Amino acid sequence: MAANDTAANDTAANDTAADPFERFNRAMGLGVRQTPYPDMALAREVTPVVEGDIAVAVHGPGALDTEIVDPAGAERSFTPLTFDSNMAVLKDGETFSSTVYAEVMGAVMGHTILEMDEPEHGSYRRLIQQAFTRKAMDGKEEELVVPIVDELIDAFVDRGRAELVSELLFPFPVNVIAGLLGLPREDLPMFHRLSVELIGITIDWDAGMAAAAALRDYFVGVVEDRRRSPRNDMISILVQAEVDGHQLTDDEIVAFLKLLLPAGAETTYRSSSNLMCGLLTHPEQLKAVIDDPGLIPQAIEEGLRWEAPLLTILRRTTRQTILEGVTLPEGATIVLNLGAANHDPTRWDRPDEFDIFRPAIPHLAFASGPHMCLGMHLARMETRAALSRLFDRLPGLRLDPSADEPYITGLLFRAPPRLDVVWG
Repeated sequence: MAANDTAANDTAANDTAADPFERFNRAMGLGVRQTPYPDMALAREVTPVVEGDIAVAVHGPGALDTEIVDPAGAERSFTPLTFDSNMAVLKDGETFSSTVYAEVMGAVMGHTILEMDEPEHGSYRRLIQQAFTRKAMDGKEEELVVPIVDELIDAFVDRGRAELVSELLFPFPVNVIAGLLGLPREDLPMFHRLSVELIGITIDWDAGMAAAAALRDYFVGVVEDRRRSPRNDMISILVQAEVDGHQLTDDEIVAFLKLLLPAGAETTYRSSSNLMCGLLTHPEQLKAVIDDPGLIPQAIEEGLRWEAPLLTILRRTTRQTILEGVTLPEGATIVLNLGAANHDPTRWDRPDEFDIFRPAIPHLAFASGPHMCLGMHLARMETRAALSRLFDRLPGLRLDPSADEPYITGLLFRAPPRLDVVWG
């Protein structure tokens, strides 16, 4: 194929992929420039647990660009606003069930760890986590992640300016996931687009179901191939994983892969973009991290606390209970708000401020309890690698003074639309 034909096909693929990303982001509140945290604070002063979804409660029913299907289908919902109330829900899987996710996400992903309660969850997690140990993830940093980051930086390093979100922070995590799974790079645009359409089922059911079917067909063939000929990749680990004589079925692996793509790529791009926005808009902290790379881990934790990439997760009450003095009926949807929890002033001084030097206190960006994020070691490692290479290769990195001031947007998923930078 001629070079210009290849470029044309790449452009067409990018154009095709742009629509679902744009639609999903706008449905999730992209363009709502105001930060949600001051309104959450006002609501928290009245009650630690507000009835309804806080995004709608504080911004009004038109806050989100598209009417979103209620995945729980419950008559009543409640949003915990304090750190302690969110933590209490996350730790009590008997009262607050994860099976709420089966009612919509189960239709597109299959039966995944997302919707499992104990004891099923624990058994399944012990199999899956064999592919996500800290040692396994750290071993991939130099082998996989750094080369991917460097290749993307190569495309703009000589230019002296770049838009970091679209040119680095958005594409690098999905490249990493593809590398971990051993998938062909030429398939990247296709399965990234499908993964966004899949998690966008709440705004377009038909597109979500079509994406789920396409991803299943794609991954079934890959899993069958790895069973015949295992390689040095994550899918091969999953097909060989065994605990107490139990192994994962093909359907279980495919369901997990459909969950991993959006979870691993979407949230990591947003969390790394949020962190870079915090550093770039606080030059003294950026300089401190560049001068002392040993500060990168604590900067990562503050970025996660300050602007979690995903604000809400769901649970369903299995019985009537009382949370922070508020009575919750059986069958209610609990819209956990990790952003509100991470901005609780009883736990953090000046919680709305970005400060990498604040005392290290555990946050809830990766949730907590039995369902704490399996990919947290991977996400931290990816972000560490991206920042290290940026700082090493782009001396004098700073905001582009000719561009608009960056901002973080979104009411459910949060990230900056752009980060225009210069260096040298």
